[in-house]
Amino acid sequence: MDERMRRQWAATEAQTYGWGGLSAVSSATGMSRNTIRKGLAELAVRKKDPKAGVDACLRRKGGGRKCLTESDPGLLEALERLVEPMSRGDPQSPLRWTCKSTTRLAEELTRQAHPIGPWTVGTLLKAAGYSLQSNRKTKEGGSHPDRNAQFEHINTTVKRFQQRAQPVISVDTKKKELVGQFKNGGREWQPKGEPEEVDVHDFPDPKLGKVIPYGVFDLSQNEGWVSVGIDHDTAQFAVQAIGRWWQNMGTKRYPHTKELLITADGGGSNSSRCRLWKVALQELAVRLGIPIQVCHFPPGTSKWNKIEHRMFCHITQNWRGRPLVSHEVIINLIANTTTQAGLKIRAELDRGNYPIGIKITDSELSGLNLKLAKFHGDWNYTLLPQRKKT
Repeated sequence: MDERMRRQWAATEAQTYGWGGLSAVSSATGMSRNTIRKGLAELAVRKKDPKAGVDACLRRKGGGRKCLTESDPGLLEALERLVEPMSRGDPQSPLRWTCKSTTRLAEELTRQAHPIGPWTVGTLLKAAGYSLQSNRKTKEGGSHPDRNAQFEHINTTVKRFQQRAQPVISVDTKKKELVGQFKNGGREWQPKGEPEEVDVHDFPDPKLGKVIPYGVFDLSQNEGWVSVGIDHDTAQFAVQAIGRWWQNMGTKRYPHTKELLITADGGGSNSSRCRLWKVALQELAVRLGIPIQVCHFPPGTSKWNKIEHRMFCHITQNWRGRPLVSHEVIINLIANTTTQAGLKIRAELDRGNYPIGIKITDSELSGLNLKLAKFHGDWNYTLLPQRKKT
């Protein structure tokens, strides 16, 4: 086909496609949208006069305006120096610290004696293998030398407990949430033109404040418990949540429990370095009358904690696009979170006060009946139910 036949064929395909046809044909064939528009105009003329344009002159092969990369050989190299200044050996690029939109790139190239428009810049970038991309979280930073060994230790311990039908729970604090008419990420179906109206600014409501969801996830039963606190995220609050899970769910699932295993990350209210966490666990072990074994994930690996991707993510998905206007709404949204795999969650508001700044002395810490594991006793330890004799 000659150039006239090609653009008229493309115009016919665009007409047949219907709405969006011009963009679809342009993307599929690589032809300019303006070329296809010209073909559409020619088809409209031919519809009125079938002989119109038949005798029009055609350019010889190789005729017409040359591609910019041919008429301006240095254009592509100049563009790549602007897009990737460090890798292209130009650390002083004028656009190094600015948003590199096609408009800004076109302006800078024109200033450098490479006249070009934003649309052509986008075309050249795509042809060179570039595309619009966001950041991807893949780098975890420096890892602990015993990271993999700790993962294997946790996996072995969990399997050993599950084989003996003993409870294994994963614990953590979910992100704090503002209570009130505040924007919540995500979208939900609403009548067209009637979005949920929320406050413009996210200033905490002085009466409602924030909530602190602390979760307990049963790895064997695919069940969870969430204590929604309204005071502070402390070790006492965390252990209280574990105790509430045991009272409301654990005792029914594990009537013949002899020991409990907790997997937790290494920071926050259940930090491996937190003395108050160990003191509170000791009190819980005494109250329940069973040993409580704890395994912490290595630093920087909290995302591997099961509760993150087997419970918390589903809660976030369930309340997406909904403002958390009250404590009751938050409790109901958490408690009604389910999955096809059978996840069940119970939730309860914890109105208790948990003061911060409590200090545990060396003598109080030494009084704990704490048994450290042979492998990384700072990460793996057991609180025994009998208090240490003094």
